[in-house]
Amino acid sequence: MSSDNATQSTLIRGFMLLETIMKADKPLTSAYLAEDLDLPKATVHRIAQQLEEEGLLQREPNGKRFVGGLRLRKLATAVLSNSVMTASRHLILQSLSESINETVNLTALDGNEIIYLDRIESNWPYRIHLPVGSHLPLHCTAAGKLFLANMNTAWQQRYLKAASLSKHTDKTITSVKELRGQLRQIAEEEVGFDQGEYLDGMIALAVPVKNEQGDVCYSIAVHAPSARISLDDLKEYIPQLNKAATKISELESAEYDEA
Repeated sequence: MSSDNATQSTLIRGFMLLETIMKADKPLTSAYLAEDLDLPKATVHRIAQQLEEEGLLQREPNGKRFVGGLRLRKLATAVLSNSVMTASRHLILQSLSESINETVNLTALDGNEIIYLDRIESNWPYRIHLPVGSHLPLHCTAAGKLFLANMNTAWQQRYLKAASLSKHTDKTITSVKELRGQLRQIAEEEVGFDQGEYLDGMIALAVPVKNEQGDVCYSIAVHAPSARISLDDLKEYIPQLNKAATKISELESAEYDEA
């Protein structure tokens, strides 16, 4: 095998390994990866170690199973934020914000937080400075709880067991039992909500943007001060939010088909 072919083979194997880990619903061992990819254990161990050294993978505390590393998550976020679809997505959000006259944003799941990929501010004088790239917690935001509610049971339980559920306002839910009840409701209704749990006086609703497989890949949320509008009144915008979510989902599918 030539040097170029050997290098290409290693690159492709490394990509296959990363792809397998990121698509899995749980951390994976080297032994599992070797069997799943039909590669020698020594090869998988060597590639995984190199990826770990570069920050693309990291091990769980027990040192046996791999998950995506910080560098890989940053790369994924950069891809989402700088996609050729960014301009089209932005126009969809802009149209939504103008039609409901409220602030809207697009978020994605980034580890144990959500990240703002895009945001359109309303013309109201009371605004919250949360620029693109901002990271927010899962347990007390509308989009965060929506992502939590749509996680598979194992991941959700792992998060609820490990998370501190830190208190941000007097309305922040810090009880795992109470949060589980909300997550069941959110999963059933497919609408996340925040009743001033992250920021005092700020309420929000979030709806999912799903891919062709039905997985939640993004969330569209609307924010407003509770002094001006109630959560029930905000719910009147759910049809518009879902319509925008469908448009972005179709945009995703079209780009994937053209790739």
